[in-house]
Amino acid sequence: MSDPSPDPYPLFAAWLNEAERTEPVDPNAMALATVDTQGMPNVRIVLLKGFAADGFVFYTNLESAKGAELAANPQAALCFYWKSLERQVRVRGPVTVVAASEADAYFASRARGSRIGAWASAQSRPLESRFALEKAVAAYTAKFAVGEVPRPAHWSGFRLDPAEIEFWRAGTFRLHDRIRFTRSGGGWIETRLYP
Repeated sequence: MSDPSPDPYPLFAAWLNEAERTEPVDPNAMALATVDTQGMPNVRIVLLKGFAADGFVFYTNLESAKGAELAANPQAALCFYWKSLERQVRVRGPVTVVAASEADAYFASRARGSRIGAWASAQSRPLESRFALEKAVAAYTAKFAVGEVPRPAHWSGFRLDPAEIEFWRAGTFRLHDRIRFTRSGGGWIETRLYP
């Protein structure tokens, strides 16, 4: 890995662009780590739905485990791993809820079935049977049979504003390349790390 620019976003964009050409499924998949109210970590895969200088965006049910954890402790970590490229990117920082207009715009772009599913699923809570979920889907399908499916109040997005971004690329004999960018004031400090 040659020395990148002092801004990590162009490097991330280039790596994601390359992953979109080589990864067969969900190149925008990322592990999201949060912490519950007892201090126990939780990790799951979510999809990156946007990124820019103000952060990395993903969407979820705000009443889900991840939504509740981020409301109680608005700090998170992300990890992208692209096996075909032998590359990884780790991101850490504070999290905020996206603007309602941003959540509305993304929700409207989703498939109709996914929008209905956002209404029907009490995400992360106990489900008595698969039939109960299918019944809820049928009820909301009937409710929204005509017209648009509005975004439920319990569904929105989060933006992680990175304090750190670390790039890792596999190297011969496990002599990997690692570069960490740490936010400092209005810019970034770049540090090479031992593998």
